[in-house]
Amino acid sequence: MNAAFHYLIMAEHAMLQKGLLIRLKGTGLTLGQPKVLDYLKEHNGASQKEIAKGCHIEAGSLTSILNRMEDKGIVERRMLNGNRRSSYIFLTEKGIELLHLVTESFNALEEKASLNIPDTQRENFMQTLNQIYANLQEDL
Repeated sequence: MNAAFHYLIMAEHAMLQKGLLIRLKGTGLTLGQPKVLDYLKEHNGASQKEIAKGCHIEAGSLTSILNRMEDKGIVERRMLNGNRRSSYIFLTEKGIELLHLVTESFNALEEKASLNIPDTQRENFMQTLNQIYANLQEDL
């Protein structure tokens, strides 16, 4: 298969999302929520603006995602230092449990994607992908 770069990236992304949602079936998580949970793993208590930037999600879309997550008891919004203009997002106990499932699912998908690829080739690919990301980020 000699598909174009953009096609392969978009197709891989779609397969990764589909595989993730299959693995998380029955959890109630919807598209966009696993990415937010994964971000909060390292940034629990982040502002909505930080999450939007870190997850590459538009602010309006993130608000909808967070509202659904809050309604399900996965995250909670808190004000810090009496600042009423900004809320910060924290994982709840339920959110931490779901985060473990999300992390296991991402790890399983990465392991599947890496089958039969030697470590050095995978490391080179990751370096290249990081450089592509940096190159494209310059324009945004």
